[in-house]
Amino acid sequence: MKKKVMSLTILVGLFLLFLVGGCSSNDSKVSGSEDGKGKMKLVNDGKLTFAMSGLLKPLNYKDNNKLVGFDVEIGEEISKRIGLESNPVTNPWETIIQGLKGKKYDAIIGSMTATEERSKQVDFSDPYYISGAQVFVSASNNAIKKKEDLKDKKIGVMQASTYQQDAAKYTKAIKNYPSDIYALQDLEPGRVDAVITDKIVGISAMKEANLKIKDVDNVLKNENIAIAVNKDNPALLKAINKAIKSMVEDGTYEKISKKWFGVNLLEK
Repeated sequence: MKKKVMSLTILVGLFLLFLVGGCSSNDSKVSGSEDGKGKMKLVNDGKLTFAMSGLLKPLNYKDNNKLVGFDVEIGEEISKRIGLESNPVTNPWETIIQGLKGKKYDAIIGSMTATEERSKQVDFSDPYYISGAQVFVSASNNAIKKKEDLKDKKIGVMQASTYQQDAAKYTKAIKNYPSDIYALQDLEPGRVDAVITDKIVGISAMKEANLKIKDVDNVLKNENIAIAVNKDNPALLKAINKAIKSMVEDGTYEKISKKWFGVNLLEK
């Protein structure tokens, strides 16, 4: 009888040990797949998938079907510091926030201005560069010399951008484009009188695309450009901010910035 009791006790003990071991194994697997990097939620395990339009040279664009540019390098460096593989993707700008909320990617690293309105939908990191909304006109245009001259003029802007609100202060004649570059290209043939876009994008377009355009007056407003993540992903936001801070402190950020623009964009 004692032997039977002992055998039963051993069997029960082994069964319980198996259950505990099985639960521990499953918990570990779930933790690794869902939040193996400090409870970060990732659409692809082991990767930081981040989106951009891919139409904003030199910030983000395609060269031989590969995404390159300042935003891409910033995303790659952040990924490395978090311990993830870099996975840049493109999405049309007008639906880029919806794509983030729909969990198509983990973050937007695509030169997005951190605004109060956008902050209602997503969380923003610390700024990774500072720029401003700038007016550009054709090099031969002498009628627009200051922002007040924009009144009732036809202004081109990238659709779903903050520059739409800037243009609306001066005119109702606003033409939307899928890319800032397309808008700037329409200045010389006179399809639009002016374009409002990021100062860095416009100045770069003058050099890279050899566009015959010029900037007008000072920037309309300074803008903090930041990385957007979903509101239910605070651990990822914390990790991104930590990565940005370390990049700035060890000089890596300045090296990347000067490679693409010749200046430190956080000092502008």
